[in-house]
Amino acid sequence: MAESSSSARYSTPPLIVPNNLDLTPEQVKRIEINRLRAKAKQREREQEASSSSVPNANKKRPLGVVPATSRSPTAPKPPPKLKRDSHLGKYFEYDLSKMVNSKGGFLVEDGKEADADIRAKEKERERQRAMQSLEPPIFLDPKLNPKCYECQSIDIDQTFKKVFGCLVCNKCKLEKPEKYSLLTKTECKEDYLLTDAELRDQEVMPHLLKANPHKSTFANMMLFLRYQVEEFAWKKWGSPEALDVEYERRTAEKKRKKNKKFEEGLKELRRRTRETVWQKRKDQEHRHVFGVIERGDDGVGKQVCHECGFTIDVEEF
Repeated sequence: MAESSSSARYSTPPLIVPNNLDLTPEQVKRIEINRLRAKAKQREREQEASSSSVPNANKKRPLGVVPATSRSPTAPKPPPKLKRDSHLGKYFEYDLSKMVNSKGGFLVEDGKEADADIRAKEKERERQRAMQSLEPPIFLDPKLNPKCYECQSIDIDQTFKKVFGCLVCNKCKLEKPEKYSLLTKTECKEDYLLTDAELRDQEVMPHLLKANPHKSTFANMMLFLRYQVEEFAWKKWGSPEALDVEYERRTAEKKRKKNKKFEEGLKELRRRTRETVWQKRKDQEHRHVFGVIERGDDGVGKQVCHECGFTIDVEEF
């Protein structure tokens, strides 16, 4: 028995070191440790394999051998689904993570191509904005630089130059508002008698668009340069005096039409008042509707109105 147990016991053969290798004691020790670790791992694997294959007292394999799949009784059960709430009525459940935008049945654009187009358009807009924000270059030759109409300064307002084609510096623009101030479209129509079509023509009347200060949802304001508006108005009406005459004529015509409309309204009111009074009097009039003649004890005939009860005596011949 002792012999059989000793023969079944694991033994580690001694380390054989070739004679042609010159190893230090440290290297020999490290090799021996690694060899013992490998042997220990091998024994553990053999023990696990033997224990899983050996049946238990009921001659059944251990339950751990059965894989824990969805059909296994040892598999973890998934969480139960939420019950529908009857108070919410009928509804459909959608997995938003799996939904695809089909563009309402139209052709679906490729995402990569659409993104590339959007990026290209955005880059082009940024480039245009950068070009617009850049200040024009200043030349070394003074003759090549644009100068202000008033003071010959090269520090001109770039907005006025780009929108109105006017070369004026900020100083002269503030000092001469009677020439370089901005007018709204309403002022141009009322003071200079210009039409809406003329003001919207960019070639005839250049204008600057700005956000409406009264309310952001309103349309943008159209601002015009005063001296350009006056030049166009003088050309249209002939002279400032002719413009004043036309303005007075239109004011008088407007006043005459307003008075005429007021008189017509007053006349209509009087007519309705007269008709109302006449109709009221007409409604108040009463015509008697008499019945048959009734003779009394004294032999005199009488007739009675059916509506108001008025009685009259009637004599028959």
